[in-house]
Amino acid sequence: NMKLEVLRFSSQVDSTSGLLFEVSDLGRHFLCYTLEDERRALKVKGETRVPAGTYKIELRTEGGFHGRYSKKYPGVHIGMLHIQDVPNFEYILIHTGNTDEHTAGCLIVGDAQENNNILADGFVGKSVNAYKRIYPSIAKAIQQGEEVVITYIDYD
Repeated sequence: NMKLEVLRFSSQVDSTSGLLFEVSDLGRHFLCYTLEDERRALKVKGETRVPAGTYKIELRTEGGFHGRYSKKYPGVHIGMLHIQDVPNFEYILIHTGNTDEHTAGCLIVGDAQENNNILADGFVGKSVNAYKRIYPSIAKAIQQGEEVVITYIDYD
């Protein structure tokens, strides 16, 4: 089984900055930076991060993102990383992007991050680099029938 963790460390008006880890018996292994929408007491469509908790990830092989990523990452892409059963949310994916404007509750990954205390929207850079590095092992684990879960932890 594969366990991922998002440690959310900075919540601002428009964005949440975090770190993505793979967790094993050896401890936490840093994968990349993350960016999400802001924390809200009441969900606003397209403007709210998912609630803290543990969710299963499965592959989604339909929809616009899947079509685009199949073309963008040929030979690598086998389905979107789709976070399951998030209360009041649909189609929460792990994907590329740079600011919270590119996410509707989804988890954006990157290899660079700017302080969202200064930049309201938050920012991750080198997103494609990060995605291409972390995607294959996660997707392969799911494809091979492993249970893959992601836990969001609020440190903010």
